[in-house]
Amino acid sequence: MSKADKLKARAPRGFADRGPADLSATERMLAAIRETYELYGFEGVETPFVEYTDALGKFLPDQDRPNEGVFSFQDDDEQWLSLRYDLTAPLARYVAENFDALPKPYRSYRAGWVFRNEKPGPGRFRQFMQFDADTVGAASVAADAEICMMAADTLEKVGIQRGDFIVKVNNRKVLDGVLEAIGLGGDDKAGQRLTVLRAIDKLDRLGRDGVQQLLGKGRKDESGDFTKGAELADAQITKLLLFLFSPFGHTASPQPTPTDHSAETIEGTTIFKSTKNALAIQQLRKLDFESATYRAGVDELAQIAELVDAAGYEDRVIIDPSVVRGLEYYTGPVYEAELTFQVQDEDGRPVRFGSVGGGGRYDGLVGRFRPEPVPATGFSIGVSRLFSALRMVNSPIVSGQDKPGPVVVLVMDRDQVAAYQRMVSSLRQAGIRAELYLGSSGMKAQMKYADKRQSPCVIIQGSNERERGEVEIKDLIEGAKAAEAIASNEEWKAARPAQFSIPEDRLVEAVREVLGRHFS
Repeated sequence: MSKADKLKARAPRGFADRGPADLSATERMLAAIRETYELYGFEGVETPFVEYTDALGKFLPDQDRPNEGVFSFQDDDEQWLSLRYDLTAPLARYVAENFDALPKPYRSYRAGWVFRNEKPGPGRFRQFMQFDADTVGAASVAADAEICMMAADTLEKVGIQRGDFIVKVNNRKVLDGVLEAIGLGGDDKAGQRLTVLRAIDKLDRLGRDGVQQLLGKGRKDESGDFTKGAELADAQITKLLLFLFSPFGHTASPQPTPTDHSAETIEGTTIFKSTKNALAIQQLRKLDFESATYRAGVDELAQIAELVDAAGYEDRVIIDPSVVRGLEYYTGPVYEAELTFQVQDEDGRPVRFGSVGGGGRYDGLVGRFRPEPVPATGFSIGVSRLFSALRMVNSPIVSGQDKPGPVVVLVMDRDQVAAYQRMVSSLRQAGIRAELYLGSSGMKAQMKYADKRQSPCVIIQGSNERERGEVEIKDLIEGAKAAEAIASNEEWKAARPAQFSIPEDRLVEAVREVLGRHFS
């Protein structure tokens, strides 16, 4: 092919490649999450990347573009299939299909890639990984409280310090009651309600002004794209923002950790006095929203507050009425894990890192496939976003030392490849990562190759060493340290840093000694 005809190597927009260091660190993070989930009694299950589109139904991530929010294609039998956009809808289908065989409540976790056919941007990908845990078949909000506590434990397990995160809890019934109070009740307002909820869900990212625009006529972003708003009247917007920014809401300053944990009963529910959660419940009860839906949501939040406070999580799991979650299928408590430490944006301004996961109760999703109602609740961690956060706080899980690269056996004499391969095989049989150099370059290029492979050491055997029954080991890690201290080329040649000869039958033992100096 001519130069002009050659293909341009490029990844599709919104998709990213990952190297070995990221893969290794991600696996360590996933193992820590999995360990916490299993501590709570959850068990793993895996569902396919592809589902029938009708199984996703109306619960698509982008209601404004239902044919574009997911990646879809037709099978040879003309059935429409879609790449999964989250791990919850496939779980609902799996539970419904295997309902009689599963224990109820059914506790499961899943990790995997999900796909969104949305406009990509900084930090927004069309393919990303989630790690979910769900309880299906438990109607009690105790299941929601437990998942919130597990989310807090998970963040600590992966290296986020207590005080650097909160798990915020709200209830969609509370929000539905508020929307009823401003004239958005009834089936005919369902679409407008969803637009309002999705606008509120962007509060962390867009701030008060951006959300206010989306509640009204609409908003134009930095690229010039316009998003149509919910078309609320000014009075409706004012009342809604007053609720969101009330003393217990989104902009509230953290209150001191309480010391008084005595209990009292409020409207039949026991809650702990002098906690942030108890104060939030009291404030919610004082608000004058004439809605049975609203009161039911507050009662459920009071139960969650009681449970998390009793378990000692009152400083980590807090009631916050600004939490929405944008998907339509949530029916009760919703929660969001938010990191509270500050980072800098592209302009160097301090901002909070924000959400790394969330979830909620979705009692109607499994029931789409079943004749009986099936309650369910779950939590999802955004793996890539959490990974970025762990890098920022230097968590040992992602910043810890990776396993060493392979020991590289250099090929000094092309007619002795079988002898070199025998050395490689002896190292592998001893459980040591090793490889034979398979290129065609000379020694200098082979050494550069070993450096790029992050090899801890190389094995060298020329004709002289072979005649003596020896090999030379060059410790590349020690050599790099010595090179920094040697001033001249003459000193380097005289010192021959970190390179030594051993009998060939001591190869495995000597390599283990080198690895033992640098790696646990």
